[in-house]
Amino acid sequence: MTGGFDRRFALMFVVMLTIAAGNTALQSVLPALGRSLGVPDSAVAAAFSVSALLWVIAAPLWANRSDRHGRRAMILLGMGGYALSLTVCGLFLAAGINGWIAGTTAFLLFIFGRLIYGSLGAAAPPAVQALVAGETTREERTKALTLLASAFGLGTIAGPAVAPYLLLGHLGEIEIGLAGPAFVFALFGVGVFVAVYRMLPDDRAAVRDPEAHGAASAYPSIGGQPTGANVRAATGSRVERVRWTDPRIRGWMIAGLVMGHAQAMTGQAIGFLVIDRLALPPTQALESTGIVLIMGAGAALLAQWGIIPTLNLKPRALVLSGLVLAAAGTALTGLATSLYGIATAFALASLGFGFTRPGFTAGSSLAVGAAAQGNVAGKVTSVNGASFVLGPSIGVGLYELWRPLPYLVAGAACLVLFAYGWATLRDASKPVCGE
Repeated sequence: MTGGFDRRFALMFVVMLTIAAGNTALQSVLPALGRSLGVPDSAVAAAFSVSALLWVIAAPLWANRSDRHGRRAMILLGMGGYALSLTVCGLFLAAGINGWIAGTTAFLLFIFGRLIYGSLGAAAPPAVQALVAGETTREERTKALTLLASAFGLGTIAGPAVAPYLLLGHLGEIEIGLAGPAFVFALFGVGVFVAVYRMLPDDRAAVRDPEAHGAASAYPSIGGQPTGANVRAATGSRVERVRWTDPRIRGWMIAGLVMGHAQAMTGQAIGFLVIDRLALPPTQALESTGIVLIMGAGAALLAQWGIIPTLNLKPRALVLSGLVLAAAGTALTGLATSLYGIATAFALASLGFGFTRPGFTAGSSLAVGAAAQGNVAGKVTSVNGASFVLGPSIGVGLYELWRPLPYLVAGAACLVLFAYGWATLRDASKPVCGE
C-alpha cells in the first residue's frame, strides 16, 4: 500500500469513527434533554427508532448506488447528511432549551433532523468500504475492512465519553447547554466533509474492480458494535441466495433477532435509569450515564477483541455462554441502586452481548457454503440493524410501566433463548471454504 493510500485510509477511518461517535453521543445526551424539556421518555426513544428504520431501509440502496455513481460522491452525501442532521437537531433542541418553542414541538422537529441522518448518513459507510476494497489486494482486503469496521466500535466508546464535556453553556444570552454535543459533532462533520472533498479524487469515471463493492452497515447505536458481518458481505460471494426460513440459518436468525432486541431495549433505557435511580438532575446525570455506557462498550469490545480470540469457542458455545452472562447482567442492572452497581451490571450484560453477537455472525456464516457468504452476511447485518428499530421504543415503553421491567424482560428473553438455542443451534461440522 502506498503512502497516498495510507492517508486516504486514515481519512476513511475518521469518517466511520465520526458517524458512530456523533450518533452515540447524541443518544447518551437525549434522556437528559428529554427530561429537561418535559418530553415523554417514549418520544425520545421514538426519535432514534425512526432514524434506525430509515437507516435499515436506505443502507442497502446506497450500497448499490455507490457502485454506479462513485464512492466519493456517496461519502460526501453521507457526511453532508450527517452534518446537516446534527445542525438541525442542535438548532431545534436549543430552541426548546431557551423556551422559544414548546418542548414537544422541539422534539417533533428534532425527529425531522433524525430523518435526515437515517436517510442520508447511511450512504457513507458502504462507499468507504468499497473505496478501501478497490485499493487493496485480495490478501489485504479483509484485514483492511476489518480494521475499518472497528472504527464503529471505537465510536460507540468515544461518543458517550466526550459528550459530557461538550455542554457549551451560553453564547451571549442564548443557552446552548445539552444541545452542545450536536453542534460540536456537526462542526466536526463539516471538517471531515471538507477533507474528503479535497483529498479524494472524483472516481465516477474510474475503472473499478468488480469484486470491490461495499455493503450496508448496521445502524451505529449504543451496544451495536460490529461483528464482521458487513465485512463478509463486502468480500463474500453472492452467487447463492438463501431464504430467511432456510433451516440452515433459521435458528441463528431467530437468536440474533431476540438477542439484538434485548440489547437495544436495555441500552436505550439506561440513561433514564441512571437519572431516576441516582435521583440526579438531568444535566448532572450526563457524566454518570457516560461512565455506564463507556463500561458497557468497553466490556463488549474486550469480549470481541480479547476474550473470544483467546478462548477460541465455537459459535454455539459463544451464544449460549453469552446469553447466561447477558441474562444475569440485565436483571442485575434493573435491580441496581448505585452508580457502581448499575455500571458493573451493565458491563456484565454488555460482556454477554459481546459474546452473542460474534457467535450469531459466525454461526450463520458457517451454516452455509462459500457461494452464500455474501447473502447470509447481508441478512446478519439486517437483523443487527432491525433490532434498533423497535427495540429502543419497546424498552422505554416497558420502563415507563415499571423501571426494572425492560431489564427483567430482557433477562427472561435471554434465558428462554438459551433453552431454544440449546435444543436447536448446531455448529457446522467443518469450516467454510476460505475461512
